[in-house]
Amino acid sequence: MTLWQHEWRLLTRQRLAVVSIILLAVLSAAAVFAGLAEVQRQQHVIERIQPQQRADEAAIARWVSVDGDPGNAAYYTAHATWDSPTAMAFAALGQRDVAPYVLRVRALGLEGQLQESESYNAELALPGRFDWAFVLTYLLPIFLIGLLHDSKSSEREAGRAQMLALMARSPILLWGRRIALRAGLSWLALTLPLAIGATLAGASVAQALPFALTGLAYTLIWTLLILLITRAARASVANAAILSALWLLVTLILPTLALLAINDRHPVRQGVELTLAQREKVHAGWDRPKDETMASFVSLYPEWADLAKVEGGFHWKWYYAFQHLGDQAVAPQASAYRQALLARDAETRALGWVLPAVGVQYRLHRFAETDLSAQLAYQDRIRRFHEQLRRFYYPYIFNERPFREADFSRAPRWPTVSGE
Repeated sequence: MTLWQHEWRLLTRQRLAVVSIILLAVLSAAAVFAGLAEVQRQQHVIERIQPQQRADEAAIARWVSVDGDPGNAAYYTAHATWDSPTAMAFAALGQRDVAPYVLRVRALGLEGQLQESESYNAELALPGRFDWAFVLTYLLPIFLIGLLHDSKSSEREAGRAQMLALMARSPILLWGRRIALRAGLSWLALTLPLAIGATLAGASVAQALPFALTGLAYTLIWTLLILLITRAARASVANAAILSALWLLVTLILPTLALLAINDRHPVRQGVELTLAQREKVHAGWDRPKDETMASFVSLYPEWADLAKVEGGFHWKWYYAFQHLGDQAVAPQASAYRQALLARDAETRALGWVLPAVGVQYRLHRFAETDLSAQLAYQDRIRRFHEQLRRFYYPYIFNERPFREADFSRAPRWPTVSGE
């Protein structure tokens, strides 16, 4: 019988250790299942919105075609956009749990439409949705503490430590095998459900491997921390108490305090305030002289200078001009809002080198493309799409060209425009 087989037999005789590893595997599997279910729900929402978009557009097309008013077509048609989850999004939902992944936009002021939901720094928030990243970050250390805190102290308390040291060819290898077996099985219990989930989600090895390696690195970090604490000749109960306090400190208390400090360093006005500011600018456009409005618009789009004159009362080209100028007026605020979020994100990334829990969460969300950067990239795609929408409608509006049912099919479409 090899020494590894002997260690395995000793482990299987410890019912609490076996139950702990099995429980960790069950929790990992439950988290993977919950993540897959949430991603599937989001995918179904995305799939449902597309036929609904076509049905809504057809109804508007029939109505608009009666008089061919292009302003009505642009005003009433809401164009669906969506951010499809990646294959590994189930493992670390990140921003997808709090930020919109489906948004219908019209050719009106965009900032108010974009900022209807906030963007958060999810890596530093208190534990949120139960996914695989949650099990890895917050629960795995607890199981490792339970399995490893008494590796040496239990033998010492039972009076076997000196005998084992004398019988072993190398005490380091003796304790190393015991610790490696328990830590390795914990990592496998966590990773095997992830591998099954990745297969069901259609993820490639290249997509899933960073998650497994991150889990391995986090397992090694906590194993080393536990060995560092337990190397002193303390009782098992004392080791467990110290390690539990360490877990509470580095996974919950310090990240929460860091969140408060980063938020204080980089104050961010709420997105709803930006929405209100944009709407105030748009509403002020009704009272602004038309010539002044059109002059400002033409400075941005000089190609419409010859058709920018507005006479009489209401005209759609004047209306859409001050809608866009409302976005332009709050552009500095929108940029400051975005830069503050990015500054928080950068400090979170830097903090991850000090607090392993923060670093692991940050990397997993980046691998899954569910982090702040992914959410902002989705907003950037919407902005480009919205620009194309406006440029599509402007020739009809400024030339007062009738907008018929066939023209709806010529409008930009999100899948091809967004490049998804």
